[in-house]
Amino acid sequence: MENMPRHRWLPSAVGALLALSAMAAAAEAADCPREGTLGTSRVLAVDPKLYPRVGLKSFPQTLPLHDHEVVLTFDDGPSPLTTPKVLAALAKECVHATFFLIGEHAADHPDLVRRIAADGNTVGHHTWDHPSLPKISLSRATDEIDHGIAADELALHGVAAATPSTPFFRFPNFESSPALLDLLQSREIAVFGADFWVSDWIRMTPEQEFKLLVGRLKNARKGIILMHDTKAWTAAMLPTFLRYLRDNGYHVVHLVPLAPDSGAKQL
Repeated sequence: MENMPRHRWLPSAVGALLALSAMAAAAEAADCPREGTLGTSRVLAVDPKLYPRVGLKSFPQTLPLHDHEVVLTFDDGPSPLTTPKVLAALAKECVHATFFLIGEHAADHPDLVRRIAADGNTVGHHTWDHPSLPKISLSRATDEIDHGIAADELALHGVAAATPSTPFFRFPNFESSPALLDLLQSREIAVFGADFWVSDWIRMTPEQEFKLLVGRLKNARKGIILMHDTKAWTAAMLPTFLRYLRDNGYHVVHLVPLAPDSGAKQL
């Protein structure tokens, strides 16, 4: 969201393994060996059939989070300059997030994609190079989505596939169309909006960003938060924000794809 106001199925075992790995990492986070950390409170497995579109900024429905529960999401990465700092901040507090990756960036930095997943985070998809999808033909838009997914899958698994092992997608700039929404729903890919965001596509100081984000959090009390791991001010702000969550009774919820017999609570 740089300018925002701007075929084949992988084996089911791969998707299940990713979900189980993410769950295991989240469980470790909940029992973080470092005292005084925020930790991940719980893991939720999202079923695209039940929740095809979530995020109150774009849709009437969102995830059924409890008061003071937040989902951390990051767009547009990975970036070698800033994503490692975001990952370090998350790891220090034993929490996990969902990263909606641009395929072109994933292709340039596959090691970072694998690190995101190895750290226990969830990898979602954000097209190949972040176009405004409603402004191009349906065919080109579909190619953009599939190309991005294939690049992310290649970076993660060494196999380029248009069907994602984690069926989570976010539209660039939240710009969707009925045809594209229907297409993704028919493919059982959940579309993520956000419940609120930090507006970090605007250059600001980490202090300004923290104040803005906390104000919106106090107003919303819970929800899916959008940030960008490509922004230096966000990477600098994140440790302070995570400590704020810890000190003020907030709980981080980690999302994973639905997998049979995963043991995670299903949505």
